[in-house]
Amino acid sequence: MRKLIVRRSPIHGKGVYAATDLPADSDLIEYKGRLITHARADRDYGDGADTGHTFLFTLNEDYIVDANVGGNAARWINHSCKPNCRAWIEDNGGGRKDRVMIETLRRIKAGEELTYDYGITLDVPHDAKMKKIWACRCGAKKCSGSMLKPKRGR
Repeated sequence: MRKLIVRRSPIHGKGVYAATDLPADSDLIEYKGRLITHARADRDYGDGADTGHTFLFTLNEDYIVDANVGGNAARWINHSCKPNCRAWIEDNGGGRKDRVMIETLRRIKAGEELTYDYGITLDVPHDAKMKKIWACRCGAKKCSGSMLKPKRGR
């Protein structure tokens, strides 16, 4: 039985929805794509800060999962300030063996859109332009208005 469906989302573009009721604390899907180095991501995509759209997921200090190539349905899970899922890194000894998993935080009913907090941190100033580009459209009552998180160490 299929657990997930991809279709248009009121949050942004495509979204991923539960095809059936999903229990809390269950692994749903691995975030897949080609494995590339940070240097390769910079060469291929630049810093990506001014687009507001990316399928790149930082795996560890060495690698990034590039869901633009070989990606699966997980790349369509949208951000929310009140997520019902979370992304976590399964540490299999570091490097290429690690993987990104998406799991439920609570029980999710069939038809509900899956979301997680992207936790985006950028090394560029979070000025008005960046806040507009990385605006959050989740619609949560306590939406922060931005997918950007404060810079680390500040």
